[in-house]
Amino acid sequence: MVVLFKLCLLLLLLFIIVNLAKAMILMSKQSDDETNDQKPVSHYLGRRVLLSALVVVLLIIALLSGLIDPNPRPY
Repeated sequence: MVVLFKLCLLLLLLFIIVNLAKAMILMSKQSDDETNDQKPVSHYLGRRVLLSALVVVLLIIALLSGLIDPNPRPY
């Protein structure tokens, strides 16, 4: 169960990075190449923010349910 949860978090984090890269590529293109087929940059950045919030909520739920243990000594 813990491995499945960690794999899910890893996939969410990778998807966040992919969305950030797509937004960066779209922002770096020249404005002359704009077509109506492309989604706006805010679409990818909004998905990244939503997925980041989902990761935080999942981590809080996992900590409260005892699925994962926090580090007792952070130093």
